[in-house]
Amino acid sequence: MPAVSPATGPVVVTGASGYIGSWIVHDLLAAGYEVRACVRDQTNPAKVDHLLPFETDPSLRGSLSLWSADLHKPGSYDAPISGAAAIIHAGAAVGYNKETPQEVYDGCFTENDHLLKSILAEDSIQRLVFTSSFAAVGHPRPPGYIFTEKDWCGDNPDAYKGAWSDESIPKNRDIAYAMAKAKTEKMIYAAAVDSGQFEALAILPLHVIGPLMCENHDQNWSWQNCIKFMMQGRDYKKSKGGRMLWNLVDVRDVARAHRLAIETTVGGNGSRYILSAEDRTGELRTWELQSKLKAAFPALPAVGGEEMTNDKPAKDTYDSPRAYCLLAKQELGLEPISVEQSIKDTGDSYLRLGLLGT
Repeated sequence: MPAVSPATGPVVVTGASGYIGSWIVHDLLAAGYEVRACVRDQTNPAKVDHLLPFETDPSLRGSLSLWSADLHKPGSYDAPISGAAAIIHAGAAVGYNKETPQEVYDGCFTENDHLLKSILAEDSIQRLVFTSSFAAVGHPRPPGYIFTEKDWCGDNPDAYKGAWSDESIPKNRDIAYAMAKAKTEKMIYAAAVDSGQFEALAILPLHVIGPLMCENHDQNWSWQNCIKFMMQGRDYKKSKGGRMLWNLVDVRDVARAHRLAIETTVGGNGSRYILSAEDRTGELRTWELQSKLKAAFPALPAVGGEEMTNDKPAKDTYDSPRAYCLLAKQELGLEPISVEQSIKDTGDSYLRLGLLGT
């Protein structure tokens, strides 16, 4: 299939009001595309007001239209997809809004069949780019193991101690999410081959941070939300003792990679791209991230982090996940934003939006 360009036709973006989706819309508009941004409720100002200024921003060369579409409703995407050249499917339920594991699975896999049927009914589609996740890659491996796009989350099922099974989906959010993302990838690659109508590619982000556009992007327990907690002087609580290896990527790089995937002449059906650290400098233990936050925001009264003893980490951090966006750089031409800039811009956006409190 030929690569897509602004001259080829409109690009549909699902989940356009979300953290990643909004930046995808912005990046496409900056590149001159006609963008059809799909949201569940156009009347909800918390979800769409930050998108409206894009329509009159002189720095954004493309054109924007908002469309109502709901992944749970068959046929919901028929209208926005009609005549489009490409689809970027960033919409999903990731569990930040108290969804059950089954709801996460259905929102990330089962309901994607509705979108796929709409795509197969429209012969103008040339590329489908799916927002997958590093969760579709990572699986239990020894410390320091470097994951690549050749890895799949189900590669080592015995290491999950019996939990890697469909029976675990209603009980375990992490397994439900990983299975859903991996199954969707395999489903769309196969559908593309069977139909011969389009190519399907996937972007697999790891720990995404970067500037928020609106308060709604401050989703509970998201990585950017954890940065906020630390800036408020609260310790990181998502892992035991606050110890974690943060493998960071900027949300703007994730967005840009989606556009580059519809434009690539190198990648094709089945191509998948991990979006993670550019190199070891983007892999930070919590105490190292805390140090960079302190340096970036010296006026903050306190910055939280991990459990410390005599100003040193109380325990070692498990050395995983290690992964790099090398293939995205090689095949898509991605030029990543530095981790220091990403951290600074994340914090600046929280300050600008007044979300740190007093």
